[in-house]
Amino acid sequence: MRRKLPSNAALIAFETAARHGSFARAANELALTEGAISRQISRLETFLGVTLFERVGNRVRLLPNGERYAMQVRELLDRLDRESQYVMGQPENSANLDIAASPTFALRWLIPRLGGFSQQHPNICVHLAQRSEPFVLTGSGFDAAIHFEHPAWAGMHTHRLLDEVLIPVCHPALVQHSKQPTALDSLPRLHRRQTPDAWQRYAQQTGIGLSNPAMGARYDLHAMLIEAALAGLGVALVPRLYVETELAQGRLVSPWPQKENVAKTFCLVLTEPLELSPAPVQTFARWLLQEAQVKQGFTLIG
Repeated sequence: MRRKLPSNAALIAFETAARHGSFARAANELALTEGAISRQISRLETFLGVTLFERVGNRVRLLPNGERYAMQVRELLDRLDRESQYVMGQPENSANLDIAASPTFALRWLIPRLGGFSQQHPNICVHLAQRSEPFVLTGSGFDAAIHFEHPAWAGMHTHRLLDEVLIPVCHPALVQHSKQPTALDSLPRLHRRQTPDAWQRYAQQTGIGLSNPAMGARYDLHAMLIEAALAGLGVALVPRLYVETELAQGRLVSPWPQKENVAKTFCLVLTEPLELSPAPVQTFARWLLQEAQVKQGFTLIG
């Protein structure tokens, strides 16, 4: 069935006039005459069978239908502009992957490794977007997602990657010379807003007494917690896989007991079985699974 779509020229003229609230200013922006803008909008109104502007003398005002339509058209034109520039910027014979990932996982684990992928596969360009919560992958425009296991991925094809094991870390100056577990209760503690009971669970698992496990500043992302710990603001419970470098360099220390308790498990999410996925997706997925199996001091999943 043939789509009922107005002309691009009419949509651009309408969106510009709606944004300025003036045919004259729209004409100036588009290097057209005011009459040309008026004719394009009249053709659009005829095509739609709806009056979009109220004309009062030389002035125009968007009607309610026009306001709603202008917002929708603006979003579509903006997206079309972005996608067009995106395609124009791609070299010939290259493949592109759009991957949605948990923000801190992308920043602290995936991006530092992407250089190796690019060296192995220079014809595949990986574009990353952050998604803090699970979402509907089908029809989202993403080729895959890297996120924690969740019932929202039901019906998708998931491949387990890494366990998120939380450990307490802080700046070395914060603990000074005392490395007694009991000293933890006297230090400021930092929390991730989404898991307010993490310190309470840690105290129960290790037997360390905390007089008020919930006390302390709260942050949205583990990446924020890590930066706060590096700044000496307190002790943060963060995934060990995110702070291996800082621990090795001595920029962070973790002198308290550590328990191998898994907070979450990260996985690769695909809409199709791996073997039926497009070749670039298969290449990236196999590289990612291999990277997850490289022993670097954190819990691995084979």
